[in-house]
Amino acid sequence: MSPHRPVPESLALLTEGYAWLPDLLRAEDDTALNLRLLGHPALVVRGPDAVRFFYDERHVRRHGALPGPVVSTLFGHGAVHTLDGEAHRARKSLFLPLLEADAVAGSAEHITAAWDEAVPGWREQADVVLFDAVGRVVTRGVCRWAGVPLAEDEEEALARDLLAMVDGFATPGARHWRARRARSRQEKRFGALVTEVRSGAVRAPADSVLERVCRHRDASGAELTPRVAAVELLNVVRPTVALSWFVAFAAHALHRWPGNGRRLRSGDAAFATAFAHEVRRFYPFAPFLGGRAVTDLTWEGRKVPAGGLVLLDVYGQNHDERLWKDPYAFRPERFLERPPGRDVLIPQGGADARTGHRCPGEAMTVGLLEALSRRLADLPHEVPAQDLTIPLNRVPTRPRSGMIIRLTGAPRS
Repeated sequence: MSPHRPVPESLALLTEGYAWLPDLLRAEDDTALNLRLLGHPALVVRGPDAVRFFYDERHVRRHGALPGPVVSTLFGHGAVHTLDGEAHRARKSLFLPLLEADAVAGSAEHITAAWDEAVPGWREQADVVLFDAVGRVVTRGVCRWAGVPLAEDEEEALARDLLAMVDGFATPGARHWRARRARSRQEKRFGALVTEVRSGAVRAPADSVLERVCRHRDASGAELTPRVAAVELLNVVRPTVALSWFVAFAAHALHRWPGNGRRLRSGDAAFATAFAHEVRRFYPFAPFLGGRAVTDLTWEGRKVPAGGLVLLDVYGQNHDERLWKDPYAFRPERFLERPPGRDVLIPQGGADARTGHRCPGEAMTVGLLEALSRRLADLPHEVPAQDLTIPLNRVPTRPRSGMIIRLTGAPRS
């Protein structure tokens, strides 16, 4: 095999989306390969051992690895995702409380309460675009939980901007520029809020996310600038609102395989967890993760020079037949038979969330997805005719229609 593929991979990424790396690895019949991307040599890896290799800071660094368009839309300049070493560990400590059971329970309490408040209004509508409706619900609930003041007339605009930041991070064109404008607006808004809290003009609830961000100090001992504090505050709120994608996928799964709804309504907590894991495994969200080689690296006989790109094939690993039986079947029971391995199921990254770059909000995502999936299953509704296709060449993707539902009665419980 040639060590570098003489094909325009940057164009293939745009046209093939989630299928790009899995198709390349399938053609090689391997779990690693070399290619060139954006003019740089790149090493693509997949598998639990590759996850550990990828997250070892002796091998791969994040600083300078994330493309500017992704930083300018999804994460924000100066965010924890762009740091390494002690700077990353010091900043990551700001997010570690998100791993605790109290944080998961607290966020779920506020967000499910916001869902319950929204349902009567949904009943008055002919049809509800679930993706958009959940965005507003989660925005309201997460801001209450995080201590971020939010007037009722600000809710829809903030939800729209938070969804836009995620929706436009991986694509050129109108979606991308909409995401940039959304980030600029909200960084200014959240930065002003941080300044007001520090001056005493606004009171942050004790030990809230807002209060912790405002008083956090980095490895140098300096407090975050208002702009960077705003970035990190958004890096709690924005990923939570990205739950809209997973809830739309959960609704899609409940429509296609209605037996799952009956099991969710039964109150089986273990099944609800398994269902949340399977939604995150089966449906596409992050296609891959990237870093830069710290030094000349070799993995499974494939080499990449220092400064080259290292790509972890997330979507491919979550559908790898070497790791999953019937990987393209939606089967939550697989997680009742065997709990997800830390470096096997990686929809939100791999390795240790406390010390590495794995998303610290993953436990919160799972807990919220469990809670909202159960509420969705408990909500009598029908799915009118619509375009339910999920295009793999759109990143991030979702059902084309946004998953429209029509309520047919009051919640069962």
